[in-house]
Amino acid sequence: MTKLINISEASKILGLTNPKTNKPLNHILRYWEKEFKIIKPKILNKRRYYSSEQIEIIKLIKFLLKNKGLTISGAKKLINLNMNKLDDYNSISLKAEYYKKLLKAKSNLLLEKINKLKKYGKKNTS
Repeated sequence: MTKLINISEASKILGLTNPKTNKPLNHILRYWEKEFKIIKPKILNKRRYYSSEQIEIIKLIKFLLKNKGLTISGAKKLINLNMNKLDDYNSISLKAEYYKKLLKAKSNLLLEKINKLKKYGKKNTS
């Protein structure tokens, strides 16, 4: 069974938070849900829950809108063209660029953790 993530946690994972208050901007996810039929959260007790697959789809949508500067209709067209199948073998594709960005972010996070360990060392457990 896949773990379901509520809308507030999803907003935080996606970086959709108010920079000043750090409150999740859930309205963006609800709006994208109306615009992109591919986003289908499970609704249990009138609350939205997203699977990890849905989070990946939303990350791709966010990348297209925020990083690539596409409009909602432009992003819809790309997604409706089934971009995942079209881009599998194209190394300069949007999908490849998205995954490069994702890999770079994860690598930077690991480097930060390694540098903290080098700087502060292991905590003394005794």
